[in-house]
Amino acid sequence: MKPTISIVVAIYNRKDELFELLTSLTQQTDKEFEIIIVDDGSLIDLKPTIRNFEQGLDIKYFRKDNSGPGLTRNYGAARAANEWLVFVDSDVIVEKDYIEHIKNDILTIPCDAFGGADKAHKGFNLMQKAISYSMTSVFTTGGIRGSKKAVSKFQPRSFNMGVKKEVFRKVGGFSEMRIGEDPDLSMTLWENGFTTAFFDDIAVYHKRRVDFGKFSKQVYQFGCARPILNQRHPNYVKISFAFPTLFMLGYMMGFLEYFIMHRGIILAFYGLYTFLVFFHALLLTKNISIAGMAVISTYIQMFSYGYGFLKSWILLNVFRMKPEEAFPHHYYKK
Repeated sequence: MKPTISIVVAIYNRKDELFELLTSLTQQTDKEFEIIIVDDGSLIDLKPTIRNFEQGLDIKYFRKDNSGPGLTRNYGAARAANEWLVFVDSDVIVEKDYIEHIKNDILTIPCDAFGGADKAHKGFNLMQKAISYSMTSVFTTGGIRGSKKAVSKFQPRSFNMGVKKEVFRKVGGFSEMRIGEDPDLSMTLWENGFTTAFFDDIAVYHKRRVDFGKFSKQVYQFGCARPILNQRHPNYVKISFAFPTLFMLGYMMGFLEYFIMHRGIILAFYGLYTFLVFFHALLLTKNISIAGMAVISTYIQMFSYGYGFLKSWILLNVFRMKPEEAFPHHYYKK
């Protein structure tokens, strides 16, 4: 028997994105699945959008007070009828064989949870494609979000993540973290003896943020969350987590070297890095505008994440603050 699937979508406002997601789900080659949509206290009415799809899809809609994505996903998971929970962000689009591939992969790749990559859709604007590059590139994240070859022990992310409902309940679902709740769940699964896998044929199109300012704020929050995750899961700390901070500090040292010592050795390495990012992005996208913007988004990502990581590490390890005190907005009460 094939696995049964409940897709859980936590959403806040994003009416247009929801329409695009549900449209892609109506086109599935395998139509045996249910959709749980949980409205996390949106300021706009999402019901008219959902009504457009009620005849073609098995949809359950719930609305609750705003509490953040993790708790909202838990709310939806508790109301799911099927054996596997599949979490997708409300701003993704899935290909027509998404459900079919998930079911086939579950039968052939033993695991308790799984995840897939994200990529840019041909219809995305240039900035979205540039940001998608920087979030998946081997020169920024090591490619862990976009390639099976780059994965050793994969941490599924909630924009494209599946987990057995029974296992999800055993570990208590997503934690009280607002930021970084998905890698937190992945490592909690490992600590409880459960396994994760990367499915390389279930990539989703992730629209992400639409401008560099919002993107900078987002990755800054990710950087702040990482030292918190390191405290919660010390067995899974990697030196590579500090790479953006070292990148940022090295860049600053390069300018000091140039102005004080009148040498540009360090900055020359950054020039080479910029060159590699540009031509790698150009090779992948075949668009010089996207490649140029990819350089900007890459530096925004490295600097914003690096600063967030450094700030969080100092507050937690030097000033010995509790994460809830240092970053109260990163948590909600269950």
